[in-house]
Amino acid sequence: MKFTKMHGCGNDYVYVNLFEETIENPSALSVEVSDRHFGIGSDGLITIGPSQKADFTMHIYNADGSEAEMCGNGIRCVGKYVYDHGLTDKTEILVESGAGIKVLQLKVEDQKVSQVTVDMGEPSMEPDKIPVIAQKNPVVDEEIEVDGKVWNMTCVSMGNPHAVVFVENVADFNLEYWGPKFENHERFPKRTNTEFVELISDTEVSMRVWERGSAETWACGTGTCATVMACILNGKTKDEVLVHLRGGDLTIRYDRETNHVFMTGPATEVFRGEY
Repeated sequence: MKFTKMHGCGNDYVYVNLFEETIENPSALSVEVSDRHFGIGSDGLITIGPSQKADFTMHIYNADGSEAEMCGNGIRCVGKYVYDHGLTDKTEILVESGAGIKVLQLKVEDQKVSQVTVDMGEPSMEPDKIPVIAQKNPVVDEEIEVDGKVWNMTCVSMGNPHAVVFVENVADFNLEYWGPKFENHERFPKRTNTEFVELISDTEVSMRVWERGSAETWACGTGTCATVMACILNGKTKDEVLVHLRGGDLTIRYDRETNHVFMTGPATEVFRGEY
């Protein structure tokens, strides 16, 4: 099987071109290739194939084999893959995902894609759509008891569920302990991704993320979008925010007129190989 290893801000996936390859069990394959000791090493597997509704379709499989609806860093890399590999010559493409069709604007330098802006669509704050068991609608600054400690969370769906929690020092935060506690909490019927966020200014934040099915990742595109929406809903930032992640920076802009969130960031090819 031919594959390409790519990452967006350190959020790395193995990409497989379904125009050329056939995969019978992508969930099992994702577990196999994601292993950093016995496989290729990644946060999961992403397949790129034909679409009846858009230019391309993508499917995202986490490191544990579960399928995700959306991946912001992953979809940027899909944009780079299809252009750099000659599957399209367009700099605006439509990609079908589990969270709907997304519009990608590709920035090309020296005949290669260097950055991608993705229209991530409308955020959802309704408890049933996230989903989360909550008292508030929208779920803004709501208390949740996790392992005997009361936290305040804001929940947002960007096609997949996110719980955003503000902390004083994200670098020293014990993510390995608290991340799984939030992910598997009974108030999240489909589990959740959790962002732990430190405010720097009204235009800048730092974030670490615990992703359901993948543990801590170095970046999360949908998570940065959910983080900025949570900041705005809590009156903490302006509508355009630079988000610092372990693997790099993403710029998130909320457009109040369209109620859409736009994400801009790098997409990087690491290597190509056969497995």
